[in-house]
Parts: sequence; structure tokens; C-alpha cells
Amino acid sequence: MTLGRALLRRRLLVVTGKGGVGKTTVAGLLGRWLADRGRTVVVIEIDPRESLHRLFDAPPSSGRVVAIDDRLYLQNLRPRDVLDQLTRERLRIGFLARRVLDSPVYHHFTEGAPGLKELAVLGHAWRLLEGSTAEAPRPDVVVLDAPATGHGLSLLAAPALVSEVVEGGPFGAMARQLAEFVRAPEETGLVVATLAEEMPVQETLELVEGTRRRLGRAPDLVVANALYPPLPSPRPGAVESPRARLWRLRREANERELRRLAAAWDGPRVELPLVPAEAGAGLLGPLAARLAASLDAREAAS
Repeated sequence: MTLGRALLRRRLLVVTGKGGVGKTTVAGLLGRWLADRGRTVVVIEIDPRESLHRLFDAPPSSGRVVAIDDRLYLQNLRPRDVLDQLTRERLRIGFLARRVLDSPVYHHFTEGAPGLKELAVLGHAWRLLEGSTAEAPRPDVVVLDAPATGHGLSLLAAPALVSEVVEGGPFGAMARQLAEFVRAPEETGLVVATLAEEMPVQETLELVEGTRRRLGRAPDLVVANALYPPLPSPRPGAVESPRARLWRLRREANERELRRLAAAWDGPRVELPLVPAEAGAGLLGPLAARLAASLDAREAAS
């Protein structure tokens, strides 16, 4: 199966990568690409600083589901709010739920229990996919803008971890169900965003190894973001300006790191250029077109 068809079949796409590499932008671009091909998509952002909406010139989510169009929706998610809502639903009796939510024991548990917040995030995505919430039209796929590299891997490993520790109750049942969902490559896909720079590429290679070791699989796609376009060759005898020299050196560094990435990763890779634009239509348009062209070219070549 080709990469494009595989991505279109996924129900959950988790996008991770080192902080500052454009991970949120890549998540938004994938959501746009999927929606343009007929899928109903919710892109979930976890970062409380909330920046995804700027890519689409949309209002902030503040926890709500924001419609970009008939097929694309955004939501900024707060894991603690999800845990609180699950507790209310399970207890059902209002005063009892309030007593639990106000309890110091509950606060310590939700803040300190390993994997619980990650489980809440994946559980929220699962509930959307199953139509168990009225927050948004039931999507075909959820694109999850996961935390940075190490935390992104921990998020995917969390259901198995929680299911080993919590055997009974609603959290134990959810953890077992989500562990199966995350392990199934036909259900859940992983996309890694990186820059063609030394530290991001190194973290990408470590993440690839970590997913193979802990999840028994590799990422579906690596996206090399914000590549410096090559400069035209200077005219014979022309003196190179300091700005052009810096640009050339950055491009050479990009090419060097891309070679290092290719030597260790033989899976699918998409390259996105550096676009001199602020978040919004000026950034979304060129990058969405480039991503679509790259994925469609792979489809045509297969």
C-alpha cells in the first residue's frame, strides 16, 4: 500500500518531534490534506499556548471545537479537563462528583500517576472517533499534535503502562482498549517532524529507534521542515555577500543532515521549504501545496 493511501486509512495520526521544529504546523497541514481528500478531520493541539488556530486564521479554541470548514475542525485540549469530565460521567451524581473533584487525593492522583494524562488525551481522541461525544461531528480521523519527542513516545506507550498498573475500573478498561488501538498500525499512524539540523535529526533517529523498541513499529513518515532553498549559482567573479554566504552555509548544513537522516532512515520522507511568512494563509497555502504534491507524487510513482 502506498504512503498516501495508508495515511488516508488511519483513524489516528500522532505527530511528534523536537520542540520548535514546526510540529504543530505539520499537524495542521496533514489535517488540511486529509480534509481535502474527503475525510472529516479533527486536529487536536495539547500545548496550552495554543497556536494552531493562527495557521488557519481561525479564533482560538479555548477548549472548544472550532470549525474551519465542513470537514476540518480544531480543538485545543487540556488533559486535566478531560480527566475531570470522565470522572463526572462515571460518577453521574453531581454532589458526589464535586466531592471527588475537590479532593486532594484526586488532585495528587491525576497530577502524579504515570501515563494518566496521556491516557486522557488518547481517550478523548478515541471518544471522538467512536461518536461518544457531541463536541464535534464524528470524524473519520483525528490528527494529534503530540508533545515533543520523548513525551510523544511516552504518550503512545501510556495505555500499555496504565493497563499493567490499573487493572480494574474505567481507567483500566480504557487503557486496555487504547493499548490495542495504538499497537494496530492500520488504526494509528506516527509522523515525526524535524528540522535538517544536528540536534533535531539526532532526536528523530532516537525516536525511530524508540518506537521500534517500545512499540514494535517504525513511524509512517518523517517530515523535514523549513529547509533553506538552494541559492542560484553566483555570476563568475561576483563577490558573495555576507547574507548569501550565511544562506549557502545553512543550506549546506541542511543537505548534510538530510544525508545523515537518509543513511539511518529508509522510510518515507517529505521535505518542506522555509517560507518567509507569518502563520496564516501566506504560510498554509505554499506548505499545503508542497505536502500534497509530495504525497501525490509518491502515489503516482507507485
